Amino acid sequence: MKRLWIASLAIFACGSLGLWFVHSLLSSISASSQATPAQQPTVFASPSPTVEDIPKYQVYSLPNSEIHTVTIAPNSRFKVSISFSPTLEPLGQFGKSQNAIAVLNGGFFDPKNEKTTSYVTKNGKVVLDPKKNDRLIENPNLQPYLPKILDRSEFRQYDCGEKTQYAIAPHSAEVPSSCKLVDAIGGGPQLLPRLTAQAEGFVDEQVGRDSIGVTQRNARSAIGILKDGSVILVMAAQKPEAPQNSGMSVQAMTSFLQRLGVEQALNLDGGSSSALIYQDQTFYGKVDKDGKPVPRAIKSAVIVHE
Repeated sequence: MKRLWIASLAIFACGSLGLWFVHSLLSSISASSQATPAQQPTVFASPSPTVEDIPKYQVYSLPNSEIHTVTIAPNSRFKVSISFSPTLEPLGQFGKSQNAIAVLNGGFFDPKNEKTTSYVTKNGKVVLDPKKNDRLIENPNLQPYLPKILDRSEFRQYDCGEKTQYAIAPHSAEVPSSCKLVDAIGGGPQLLPRLTAQAEGFVDEQVGRDSIGVTQRNARSAIGILKDGSVILVMAAQKPEAPQNSGMSVQAMTSFLQRLGVEQALNLDGGSSSALIYQDQTFYGKVDKDGKPVPRAIKSAVIVHE
């Protein structure tokens, strides 16, 4: 009986020590986040999936934005694919047929004629072609940049035998010899491993061109690939309490992704197009002057489904 009592006391002591350690660790993290919020984002909400294989959702609170992420682990039963529409559709329409668990807005388009300015490939076939957009191809102001615009980077899904692989590459890049290109969605510029804003025709410092406001805060969307092959969907939303001075610059988004360990990253359409759905809950990136969400119909999307 005495041995049993001593063992119980030891277990109680270890449990108390464990609780003290967890409490101390959480307090330390909280203090560090408050001291340097830009360097150490604070996770304040993360639904805990009961099945480890389910894509992981997190939202990070930064001083000027809230960043929503969905991470799909390598070898997951969930795949990252592309969805598109001949006309502009609300984000919620994309992925419905496949019961997508997550949806992120996709590539660039012209809201006036509803035609794409980004390539989209589905099941190995180009389904949205920017060369068929006359407002793009015949725009005299864009003639010097057309070769760059038509070769902007895209997020790709490969079928490599028994394995699905993902990559970010220019539209003209060759497909690996042992793989087939299944889906691809154009965006740009690449954020990692290096920023290609000038190489892809978004920026021209000589004439002051900056078509996506690289240095300005705005709602932003991106997709990235981590070292272990995980894919991460990212949407940076503006703060409702500071709609005119919130969101992220392209450089800030790049720095944030680096801190998460992302090695390859692609910028997607931003501003009012930025939105993310996770398990039927929609998060919008852009807010108006009153802090209310600004939804926008789009042309293409990235979807996550079984």
